[in-house]
Amino acid sequence: MSHHLTLLDGEMIIDTLPDSRKQERRYLIYDMMVLNNEPIIERPFYERWKMLEKEVIEPRNYERHNIYQGRNPYYRFDLEPFRVRRKDFWLLSTVNKVLKEFIPKLSHEADGLIFQGWDDPYVPRTHEGLLKWKYAQLNSVDFLFEIGSDDREQLFLHERGRKKLMEGNTAEFREVSDPPSSFSGKIIECSWDPDRQVWVYMRIRTDKSTPNDINTYRKNKDGQQGPPAYKFSTTEVMDIANWLSCSRSRY
Repeated sequence: MSHHLTLLDGEMIIDTLPDSRKQERRYLIYDMMVLNNEPIIERPFYERWKMLEKEVIEPRNYERHNIYQGRNPYYRFDLEPFRVRRKDFWLLSTVNKVLKEFIPKLSHEADGLIFQGWDDPYVPRTHEGLLKWKYAQLNSVDFLFEIGSDDREQLFLHERGRKKLMEGNTAEFREVSDPPSSFSGKIIECSWDPDRQVWVYMRIRTDKSTPNDINTYRKNKDGQQGPPAYKFSTTEVMDIANWLSCSRSRY
């Protein structure tokens, strides 16, 4: 197994093993842009996804098996800082099963579905053509939270690369013991409470140094209302899947 200038796209998750409750990092690969210095972004998605298994996963599994059979292993897969596997994709006809059976049994968090075009080339950055759906309680926006000179709590987003104060938006810090001032200057992920008409703090985004762009916020808006709302219920998203016959879905 040898790679030189192979570029993968995926996500790092933390699995909690159901028996021991031990946590393990796992890198889930869902696409590939370059294979041994050869760009493959123009190839259809289904080819790239098959190449992931053939060129990355199968060789790793084969080599790991052979190494474990030897007396003096020259590489310790068990000492890698994270596990690696290909992310699962599902036929659209299985959306109901994925939502009701597969996702609830996962050993890591999953916030919804992404519908991936079967013939799509690789699109860097934001792919405007993808349909994304999240569970209502997990739809979120990342704000920059600051305490102003007048002790007023403020939420900021980015607009054309600059901070934009989101007037009329406030956040509540529920089930946390630290005062709001301790979150000042940090990127916080918040969900919307439609009953109280406020943002609810979820967590600090230690992996980010900037808030979401205002376009992300606007995409989640419902008509003329300021806060985000869900366009589709679980039932509706399953109906949509019935006519998106040229796609596959991943969680």
